[in-house]
Amino acid sequence: MTRLLLTGGLLAAVAAVAPPAAAQPVSRRFPVDTASIATIHGAFKGRRLTCRALVEGYLARIEALDQRGPAVNSLVLQNPDALTIADSLDRRFAAEGPVGPLHCIPLIVKDNFETAGLQTTGGSLALEGWKPLRDATMVRQVKTAGAIVLAKSNLAEWAFTPYETVSSILPGYTKNPYALDRVTAGSSGGTAAAVAAGFGTLGLGTDTGNSIRGPSAHQALVGIRSTMGLTSRAGVIPLNASADIAGPMARSVADAVAVFDVIAHSDPADSITAPADARRAARYAEALKRGALKGARIGVLRQAYDRPTLDGEVRAVFARALADLRRAGADIIDSVRVDSLDMIQRRQQGGCNRFKADLEGYFAARAPNAPVQTLADILRSRRFHPTVELRLREAAASTDDPATSAGCASRERVRADLRVAVTQLMDSLRIDAFVYPTWSNPPRLIGDLNTPHGDNSQLFSPSTGFPAITVPMGYTRGDRLPAGLQFFGRAWDEFKLIGYVYDYERLTRHWRPPALPTAP
Repeated sequence: MTRLLLTGGLLAAVAAVAPPAAAQPVSRRFPVDTASIATIHGAFKGRRLTCRALVEGYLARIEALDQRGPAVNSLVLQNPDALTIADSLDRRFAAEGPVGPLHCIPLIVKDNFETAGLQTTGGSLALEGWKPLRDATMVRQVKTAGAIVLAKSNLAEWAFTPYETVSSILPGYTKNPYALDRVTAGSSGGTAAAVAAGFGTLGLGTDTGNSIRGPSAHQALVGIRSTMGLTSRAGVIPLNASADIAGPMARSVADAVAVFDVIAHSDPADSITAPADARRAARYAEALKRGALKGARIGVLRQAYDRPTLDGEVRAVFARALADLRRAGADIIDSVRVDSLDMIQRRQQGGCNRFKADLEGYFAARAPNAPVQTLADILRSRRFHPTVELRLREAAASTDDPATSAGCASRERVRADLRVAVTQLMDSLRIDAFVYPTWSNPPRLIGDLNTPHGDNSQLFSPSTGFPAITVPMGYTRGDRLPAGLQFFGRAWDEFKLIGYVYDYERLTRHWRPPALPTAP
């Protein structure tokens, strides 16, 4: 019958009712592990790939590598509706083209972001089974732009530690895909490991002191911590509301910026973002131009990293990074100091433990859907990893009210003084940005909490609220373990920083995928 239909004058009639090009067979060899937004969208446009095939490719890779084979152990759950959403996006693409700038981009979302209808736990068994009624603002923003929440990722429980990723919700440690015996850092280590391993195109993480930039550096990713108030934290389980930030983690600057353009907006649900729409750049992607570093004055902030335990190989990789910046035309000012830093830090009087107040306020706002109400509920449940018990008990015993605590007020004054000191230093020397290694030491062995960690991210960006971006700068230990270069700048200066990291990435091209033992 088919042979008869395809003969003579009927051929044209059959062609007229043939399925749209988007429904034609697609390549099963599309390289999801190295795919970018541009290559995915190019394949969609060229009818070489469908959204369903892309999602199937990622799901197959997760099946082969996350709990089997190398067992990266990065994901808490997969979205059971991912293929249904992909089919819907394929139909919309055939009818009207892409739905937005992130059309069918599979995202890995840290499991402290609320995801409507998907379990959200903050890494704790105490929240097991909780399905929020709505998406976190940032999740809603990326979904509106066309992205698919493919999976929720493991994290250091309650986002407590920057050093490793282990929680009660997912047994075992999350492994670094570049060296399976090494840590991912924390707390967004699950997102970083999953994106590096090619389980999704990019991811969302949170950063209170380190947790986007540290894991990104350990997994050769780009991670953006924005100016405080440029991106919303609404719907993210809090750790410390005075420093919490959420943002993108990706295998390239361009992909991270594509997400950043979507999420950098004011949000009525997070009052601190009120100035965002007025202060943001019209389009951050316009910063992705070669030559941004030419003439830029870059200060080497040795106070951020230069300590006796600085690893010699990290020092050498950083020295090469400075040489590369000079080669790109930057003027390197080596070194600069915030001379008043010690004096400013000594002004802190008393403590400020916000976790109890912030967390209990968060759950109160979600009653009656909230799975727990108080830290005491969590402690009584005994449903948490043993490593977090001491910190939970210390927080539960705290009487700090951020609105009235003298210690919290003192901390805010210290932060204000540091903002002034950093800005005055940059103005006096006409510095456009500072640089330093994101970590002073390579990723530690899993279980090692004794050798130097080298976390350089806790002070300057979180304490000032100014932006910082990490980008791969090379590898140590036989060219195996990633190292990151951090750019730190003035408030609202993301456009300039993005130009610098893009130009550096373009010149050096340090990113490469991890050599995982098996892949589909």
